[in-house]
Amino acid sequence: MSQGYVDCGGGRMYYEVAGEGAPVVLCHAGFVDSRMWDDQWAALAQRCRVIRFDMRGFVRSAALDGPVCRRADLYALLEQLGVGPAVLVGCSLGGELALDAALERPELASALILVSAVPSGFAMAGAPPSELLQMIDALGRGDLGLAEDLQMQLWMAGQGRTLEQVDAEAVRRARAMARVALANGTWQQADISPLDPLDPPAAARLGQLARPALVIAGALDHPEVLRAAGVLADGIPVAQQVVMGGCAHVPNMEQPELFSRHIFSFLQQHDFLL
Repeated sequence: MSQGYVDCGGGRMYYEVAGEGAPVVLCHAGFVDSRMWDDQWAALAQRCRVIRFDMRGFVRSAALDGPVCRRADLYALLEQLGVGPAVLVGCSLGGELALDAALERPELASALILVSAVPSGFAMAGAPPSELLQMIDALGRGDLGLAEDLQMQLWMAGQGRTLEQVDAEAVRRARAMARVALANGTWQQADISPLDPLDPPAAARLGQLARPALVIAGALDHPEVLRAAGVLADGIPVAQQVVMGGCAHVPNMEQPELFSRHIFSFLQQHDFLL
């Protein structure tokens, strides 16, 4: 494995690379960091060239002092590593990033794996999750502990179960990652109002995506995330959809073996594996 930093103009971004073969780039969710992919990392490195990175504002990358364009950071990383086209794998915020990048720079994407992703420009129906509203209030009052608890309930427990019903080790790992981003104020600075959003947004142009896609969602995730998965699967011309039972927003951490089987099947189907 090799590791390093890419200069994104407003701060450095940490990355790791392992393996040989077709490039696969892992983009993490917005409440954790690249360690969310630990359970898939070694297996992917045996059969492809796998790359993961901490977005700016997360644990090993530079902290932020204002909005950023996540797409520009990803492009800088791929350019420095000489990568493209690559299979872009993204969870949640990382899935939005991967999809936006594939639409704006199609030469950089050979396929997409979108996990718990909501496309940019997607019109959410109904009231926001109560945990999200409470988290915003907690952050405004500087109560990072409560904000962390609410994130765990919203994203790890999901709908219809308590946090105690989730694998304790997965929750412990997620808490450790979330704590850093919360302390850095990353979400408030960078991801509520991102710099240079894709225009028109992805939700309005899914039919333009000329790459195969695998769409994965957890059955216990918020209903609007599940609806977004259906919109992605229906709107992308060549797409498969998988709904994993018994897990919420980060199915790769809750059910790593089953998740890995799904993505390896997709990668094998499209000849991306050694």
